[in-house]
Formats: sequence, C-alpha cells, structure tokens
Amino acid sequence: MEFKYDIIVVGGGHAGCEAAHIAAVMGARTLLITMDMTKLAQMSCNPAMGGIAKGQIVREIDALGGMSGLVTDRSMIQFRMLNRSKGPAMWSPRAQCDRQKFTIEWRKILENTKNLYIWQEQAARIISENNTVKGVETSFGNKFYSDAVILTNGTFLNGLMHVGFSNVKGGRSGEQGSVGLSEQLRNLGFSVERMKTGTSARIDGRSIDFSVMTEQKGDDEGKGFSYLNDFAFIKEQRSCYITHSNSEVHEQLRKGLEFSPLFTGKIKGRGPRYCPSIEDKIVTFGDKESHQLFIEPEGIDTVEYYINGFSSSLPLDIQLAALRKVEGLKNVEIFRPGYAIEYDFFQPTQLKASLETKKIQNLFFAGQINGTTGYEEAAAQGLLAGINAVLRIRKSDSFILGREESYIGVLIDDLVTKGVDEPYRMFTSRAEYRILLRQDNADERLSRKGFEIGTISKERIQRLKHKEEMVDEIIEFLKERSINPEEVNSFLDFVNTTRIKQKTKAIQIAARPQVDLKELLRVIKGSELLKAVNSSRYFEISESAEIRIKYEGYIHREKVIADKIKRLENLKLPDDINFNELVSISTEGRQKLSRIRPTSIGQAGRISGVSPSDINILLMYLGR
Repeated sequence: MEFKYDIIVVGGGHAGCEAAHIAAVMGARTLLITMDMTKLAQMSCNPAMGGIAKGQIVREIDALGGMSGLVTDRSMIQFRMLNRSKGPAMWSPRAQCDRQKFTIEWRKILENTKNLYIWQEQAARIISENNTVKGVETSFGNKFYSDAVILTNGTFLNGLMHVGFSNVKGGRSGEQGSVGLSEQLRNLGFSVERMKTGTSARIDGRSIDFSVMTEQKGDDEGKGFSYLNDFAFIKEQRSCYITHSNSEVHEQLRKGLEFSPLFTGKIKGRGPRYCPSIEDKIVTFGDKESHQLFIEPEGIDTVEYYINGFSSSLPLDIQLAALRKVEGLKNVEIFRPGYAIEYDFFQPTQLKASLETKKIQNLFFAGQINGTTGYEEAAAQGLLAGINAVLRIRKSDSFILGREESYIGVLIDDLVTKGVDEPYRMFTSRAEYRILLRQDNADERLSRKGFEIGTISKERIQRLKHKEEMVDEIIEFLKERSINPEEVNSFLDFVNTTRIKQKTKAIQIAARPQVDLKELLRVIKGSELLKAVNSSRYFEISESAEIRIKYEGYIHREKVIADKIKRLENLKLPDDINFNELVSISTEGRQKLSRIRPTSIGQAGRISGVSPSDINILLMYLGR
C-alpha cells in the first residue's frame, strides 16, 4: 500500500464525503480517513435533506458535480416542494430519506470513484513543517503523507454527550470521539471554542397512534434534487405526521429542568437558536401552550421514527414521561433517548474564502468544525474545500463563489467574514439576491463554472443547453403567438382572472399570477411545441419558463443591483496591507480588518464593526 496522496480528507460525514469525491473526480489521488466505513454521510439527526434555503444548497451542490442530490434522490421516501404558496425565490425542495439507504448509496459512490481510497482509523494529529501541512498520523501511529489535508471532523472533536447529569465522551450515539487533534491545533495557534447541538429520542412506530395525528403526504409530482434526474420517482412513499406538545407535556418537562445540563451550567457550548431543545422552547416561549412536532419515518424497512421538534438532553425518565403526554404517543416506546452533544470547533474567521486556514498552508476545514449545523451546509463546505484543495496544489486560482451567485457563496462569505457565535444555519433571509438564487436555476448559475474546473461532464453541459434552448423557445413562441378572446376566455373565467376583449399576445396572459403556463399551452394549442421537449423534462422546463416570464422585472432589477455591488468585490486589497498604519480608520475597524484580513472592499464592508467611513478610507488608500 502506498502512503503518499495528493489530498487527505479526515472524516466521513457529509462534508468529508463530498470533499473526497470531488477531489478524486478532479484527478487528485485522494485518501478518505474515517473511523467507521459503515457510517459514511450518516444522518445523525433527522432523516431528511433540503428544506428552506437548504434545498437550494443541495441543488447547487448537484449543479457543481457533488453527490448529495443524487444520493437523496436514490434514497428518498417522500418529496415536497415547500413554500409553493409564496414566490419562486422561496420555493425549497425537501426530502425524507431512508437513513440506511442514504449511507449505502454514498458508500457505493465512493467505492466506485476512480482515484479515491478509504482508510478506517482515527486521525490523531496532522503532520506539518514550516507552517505547511504534510499529512496525517493516525491513532495507531500510521503516517499518511499528502500535499493538502481537509479536516471535516463534525461533532467528534472532544465530543461529550449529555442525558441529564450523565455524560459520556463520544462523537455520536454509540461512537467514540476524536481526542488529540484539537489540542495540537490549539498549540499551533488556532482558536478553539465549544459548541452544542442535540437530537431527539427515536421512537417505536408500533407504539404510535397515527389516527389522532395529521398526516402529511408528499407531493404527487415534482422533481427531485439532481438535475440529472427528470422526476422524483418514489417506489414506496411514506407519510410524516404532525402532532403537538401541550400544557401537560410542558409540566412534565419543567419537573426536569433542575436536572437539565443546559440550565444548570453542565453544558458550556452555545446551542442553535433556530433549532432549540424542547426544554429551551418552554423556557424561552413560556407563554406558548403548544409546539408543533413532526413524526418522521427513518426508512422503508424499519419501524423507527424521529420526533422533529423534541430535541432534549433531559433525564430519560423525564423525556419518556413528557412524550407519553403528547397526543398519539400515550403508549410510546423509545429506542434511544434524545441527547445534547458538546464539541470543539474553530472560529471560521481563521479561514480564507477558499476554506484554507490562514495559519497552516494547504490545510482546509469544512463542516461543523467551522461552527455550522446541518448536513447541507456541511456538504457544501466539503465540496468547495475539495475543489480548492486540488486547485491549491496545482497552484491555480481559488474557486470562490459570490453572494450574488449562490447560497454556497453566502454561506462561506458569512463564515469567513463574520464568524459565528452560535451554530450557523442557512436561511433565505441571509441572501440579498434571493430572486436570482432560486432552486430551479442552480444549474444555469453554476454548472458551466463546474465544467471549467473539471467537476462537470460535457454530457451534463449538453443537458443544460437543451433545457435553456427549450425555455427560450417557449418564451419566443408566447411572444409571437396572438390569442383571440374566444380561444382563451373560458379558461380565464375558470382560473378567476379578467377576460380579454381583443387579440392579445400569449406572453401577457402567461405573465398573470393566476395562469399556469402548462395549462395555458394546452388551451392555446401550444402543446405541439412541447413535443420537442422530452416529456420527462416537461415539468422542469415549463417551470423555468414560467418563472422567467412572471418575474422578469424582479429578476432584471436584482441583477442590476447585484452588478453594482459586485464592483466592490472586484476592488481587491493588497495581501500585505498593514491596516494598523491607516490611523484614520477607527480602532475597532483596524482591529477587525487586521484579524479577518478581507481580500476585497466588498468583503471589508460586510465585517461587523467596519463603518462606511472606514471603507471610504480604504477606497482613498486604493486611489479611488
């Protein structure tokens, strides 16, 4: 066996799998070191991918050649497009997955990826010389050498799990943690902090009374996540169920607060504000009598269910007593309790926008190690770290996505520019250009960029071109086609919109919010045009055309704004600039600029504590 590689990836979670796969696809000889090959891309919390903003991230990962979308499509047991009642900027795909199949599909991909090798053991330390990483040493003393290393350790760095006052060291239920690496990195000058997250009890579906809950089915039609797949075909769709906590549940939970590691100071790490534990909810929102809970299936061939909204670290007897007061869970049996986990992370302001560390050359961080939460955020970072690690050893320019180009760009810019004070979760509200960053156009935004760096195949680009050509053809047809009142008025009555009195261009009718483009094309005999569209892509292509027609004005306006802001990103700051010498800048501004070291005026302007007058000083320094 050879022990020299181009890239070494430490950690087999969502970030690690994406990083290892994409590096190998780009031609780098890659080694993935993981503690357990049977837990690759394990869904440690709820068995779902996507959701608000997260669904857009998964589609962006797919558009750049990542595998999370394909794996989700192959393992999904339910698909829904969230926020359909809102504008397309808010539409977000979400899928329930078979937890075991998700991991199996990832393993199939990794084991069949050329240039990719896997080693099962714990990574104990990095090997470095002269502030440059040289490889990784494992717990048994095996040394693997490489030109770049990507750390994606998730919650395993000094992980400590809590159930009541009982705690055990580990990175995930039933799995040991990783010890030693944090201490070494601290000694190398990295700032190490603690964070906390948690998960819910897993319950036995045979003990659930679903009849008193609200069933939540998946969509009847809809595309999956990958642009390579035409439809989300689910052989056996499973429903989720909605129930609620109540005053009796809250009363039981309050009995356990004195034994809560969260409220008694046993847990020091900061938890996620947007995904709080159930005990945190009843304290923070003491006036609320109930909280919504989702009962989510873990897979096709299991009776295990996840309770979304009931994360807890309270003692087992309190958790069980409270659960049995929930409607439908009177006789519930559990497989394992909920727990909280504390772990080490590194403030992401210690990273460049490429996710390479500033202190150690060719060392990259990705995933929860950077203070994020969520499979999708981790996978996105892993993908970009993998790409940039390969480009770094090839001495090529880094691959950096702008905030106007992708949610991934927003994610990474937020991390390296602002840092985190709680586990970072992506929301649509974090993006300034939501109408540009829709889930339907991630391929149009990113796939050509992927092709340029070698992550996207020529066949995939041809598929993208076909989609764009057909969308253009539909729009051109509607612009040229005139409709008579007798042709369309009965349809307009049916959809509750104003009749026309004279010949009208079809594009004007299609732009109305009440009109569905697919239905309009059937009414005005435009369906012959769509015969040229592969019938399996009809949904995808017509949806893209409809969004462009209905939101043309908004899209154009946002592009103009984005182009103006982008000019500031093109004003680069010198690498060797000494901000402390610019005494006209405020003291706080100089401190923040010196610590984060922004690469552009645009990035500098997004740093908390850097004022507009500070930016003006920088512009004067650049001769602007």
